[in-house]
Parts: sequence; structure tokens; C-alpha cells
Amino acid sequence: HKEHILKLLRNPRVPSDNNSSERSVRPLKVKQKVSGMFKIEEGSDAFCPLHSLIDTARKNGQGPFLALRRVAGLG
Repeated sequence: HKEHILKLLRNPRVPSDNNSSERSVRPLKVKQKVSGMFKIEEGSDAFCPLHSLIDTARKNGQGPFLALRRVAGLG
């Protein structure tokens, strides 16, 4: 743990908590709670990568539609 603490002290851009990660997972947990999980494995196989792509795009200041277009080779 010493290395991680030193990284935190040396670089102020490194977050001191995991709130961002927990907020990213929250929509998945809400979906699980509301619908009782995905009914078929293909549903989760499709939803999770799309959610990750959109969340990452937003965190990097990009619009989610632009990110989806880029992945699809349209932008």
C-alpha cells in the first residue's frame, strides 16, 4: 500500500477515493435491482461494454454519441 499512498501524495490528480468508480457501477446495480438482472447473457454482454464506452467518453469530456460513432467507424 505504501506505493499507492506515495503516488497519491506525489500526484494531486490521483483521486484519494473510489467515488468515481462507484458512481460508474451504480447504473448497473440499479438495472439489476429493478429488473432482477439481465434475462439472457447476451443482454449483459451487450449492455456492459456499451455502458463502459459511454461512461469513459463522458469522463474524457466527449459526447457519448460521438464515441459510439467512432467505434462504429462513422466518425
